[in-house]
Amino acid sequence: MSKPIEQRRWGMVIDTRKCVGCHSCNVGCIMENKLPPGVVYRPVIDLEVGSYPNVNRKFLPRPCMQCDNPPCVPVCPVKATWKRTDGVVVIDYNVCIGCRYCITACPYQARTFDFGQNWSNNAASGRDGGLALETGRKYEQEPSFEYGATWRRGDGVIPKSPVGNARKCTFCVHRLEHSQLPMCVTTCIGRATVFGDLNEPGTLVSQQVIRNNAVSLKAELGTAPKVVYLI
Repeated sequence: MSKPIEQRRWGMVIDTRKCVGCHSCNVGCIMENKLPPGVVYRPVIDLEVGSYPNVNRKFLPRPCMQCDNPPCVPVCPVKATWKRTDGVVVIDYNVCIGCRYCITACPYQARTFDFGQNWSNNAASGRDGGLALETGRKYEQEPSFEYGATWRRGDGVIPKSPVGNARKCTFCVHRLEHSQLPMCVTTCIGRATVFGDLNEPGTLVSQQVIRNNAVSLKAELGTAPKVVYLI
């Protein structure tokens, strides 16, 4: 982090051989970014590979690929989506008009739309319903620090709450700026996710990304994703 931002190039390696499908990265991401229902930054896809009787099960965490050639950027009519000099693709909630062109353009389905739903809207009724409602409201009223700003859902502060906007994984840039790893990396119980600066040849992520079993999703599209999988 001591280097200028333009000299950094963040990347991530996910070892599918170590992923156990615990979804702790997904849950940690939801809690860190105060994500509402329907908004997912890091889903874990459950895959069945092989043919009977030689069938195996694998798990594929799928954050935003943070492409070097992101197809979501040129389709944005108001330039709300752009790539930072360190390679992270971000969204300006103050500019986004919710047209969802970027959601359609992303070949990885890495973007979701915030329809304004809240966890407390559908809290269960009955003996434990009051506790669920109270817990949901408390969670929703906590401030979010996404993009390094403090805002509460729907309160109209700057930057505005992202209700009605497209949303996506940002590699937790608000944590990076405080020399912290993305939440999904710290919560991975299998140590399947490695993160770091691809411009530093001595880092673990730089060593992992060039292994002969490293692959990129849909590499033929020319998006040059900075999330790489070990298979």
